[in-house]
Amino acid sequence: MANTEILLVKPVEGLGGEGDQVKVRAGYARNYLLPRNFAVPLNAANSKHVEALKKRRALREQDELNGAQELGKKLEKTSLAFAVTTGEGGKMFGAITANDIHDKLTAAGITLEKKKIHLHTPVKTLGKHTVKVKLHADVSVELSFDVVSENPIVPVAVEAAPEGQWVDRPARPARPARK
Repeated sequence: MANTEILLVKPVEGLGGEGDQVKVRAGYARNYLLPRNFAVPLNAANSKHVEALKKRRALREQDELNGAQELGKKLEKTSLAFAVTTGEGGKMFGAITANDIHDKLTAAGITLEKKKIHLHTPVKTLGKHTVKVKLHADVSVELSFDVVSENPIVPVAVEAAPEGQWVDRPARPARPARK
């Protein structure tokens, strides 16, 4: 199993960021990383290039962090409301998903990747709810939103049972007699 050391020029998911020296299988480096210019072989000439790559990476990461913090401040000020149709007793038809929240944020002028919204289960109840939005490894924001009914809520009518009698379900109609 031949391994080789390479210098990453661009960030590679699951491997490292630009400027990292990593040890990978020779075939992976030769057939994937080097032809796509994700990496260069590690030698004396390329080792000098490491400092420039690390500086560029630090600047890029700082810009990403600043952008995430600004977006976080904007999200904290944002309030969302979803009007949904409801049936008897305020029971919702459907649910509010991360996709719905993303669409509302986009309509409000906030650009955000859908995968950054962490809503574990769809919201199926009326009221105030919160969702975690992870903007960066160091920045996450709690976004609150309201789910309200667009039609008036009609309470479910409850029939009163005669005293001492348990009502479980409506009585079944009598069957016709067999011949």
